[in-house]
Amino acid sequence: MSANATLTIALSKGRIFEQILPLLAAADIYPLDNPDTSRKLILPTNQADVNLLIVRASDVPTYVQYGAADVGVAGKDVLLEHGGVGLYEPLDLGIARCRLMVAGQPDALAAAHIGRLRVATKYVRSAERYFAARGQQVEIIKLYGSMELAPLVGLADLIVDLVESGNTLKANGLVPLELICHISSRVIVNKAAWKMKHNRVMDLINILRQTVSTDSFD
Repeated sequence: MSANATLTIALSKGRIFEQILPLLAAADIYPLDNPDTSRKLILPTNQADVNLLIVRASDVPTYVQYGAADVGVAGKDVLLEHGGVGLYEPLDLGIARCRLMVAGQPDALAAAHIGRLRVATKYVRSAERYFAARGQQVEIIKLYGSMELAPLVGLADLIVDLVESGNTLKANGLVPLELICHISSRVIVNKAAWKMKHNRVMDLINILRQTVSTDSFD
C-alpha cells in the first residue's frame, strides 16, 4: 500500500457514531468536525490519510460494498437486510446493542392459528426468514417508522422491530413476544480493500479488537 493511499470509513450519525469515537481514538483517529453541526458529509480526521464518510445507517453496507468506503461500521440488523454481498465482517464491536424482536399486544400470538397474520416492519428480509423458518405464513407490511402504531390502529397484528429498553412498547400497550436475534455493531470491509489495503485495514481492526476485548461496553 502506498503511503498516500486514503482509508475511508463509513459511519452513521447517532448512537453508533457516539460509541465508535472512543474506539477510533484508541487507533489515534479523531474527526476534525462534528457531524451534528457540520454540513460536511466527508469528515477529515487528524490523520491526513483517513476520512470518515457520514451516511444513513442503512446505506453503510452499500457504500462499502461498492468501494466508496473501504471500511464501515453497521448494525447487524442492517447487515441482515443488506445480505452481506461484497463484504467481509471481521469484527463484532459489541456496541449499540439491542434485540430484534417480534412484538405486539399480549394476546397477539394467540390469534396465529385463526388466520394469516399481518406483520409491520422495515426489516422485511429478517421477518420473512424468521416466520418462514417457523413454517408460518404472514403478510409483511413495510413501514419506515412508528411501528408501534400499526397494531393499535389495526394495520398489523405484530411488528418486528429493534427493542432496547422496551419502554416505547410498554407506553403503547405492547410487549416483546419473541426474540429473533441479538444485535450489535460490526466492522465491515470491502473485499477489494481487504486485498489492496490489507495491512492498513488489519492494523485498524487489530487495535479495535484489542480495545473491545480490554474495555467493557455492557
